[in-house]
Amino acid sequence: MKTKKIPMRTCVITKEKLEKKDLIRIVRTPSGEVVIDESGKQNGRGAYLKKDLEVIKKAENSKILERHLETSINSSIYEELKKLCN
Repeated sequence: MKTKKIPMRTCVITKEKLEKKDLIRIVRTPSGEVVIDESGKQNGRGAYLKKDLEVIKKAENSKILERHLETSINSSIYEELKKLCN
């Protein structure tokens, strides 16, 4: 029996390759809105963060998501990310 391929993605902070289910996807939609994509299938430019509070804090301080998504990010997005990690 053929084994199913496990999707691997890279965290923008730690550069670790992890399974898609172990990461949080943040998306800039075509309309320019930044949202947390819990389904992992939303249209737009995406960036992945490891589900770890330290990684979220580091992303907020370094503003790496703003560079990856090429837009400014509201602090409410980081608050939602922190709630998802707890």
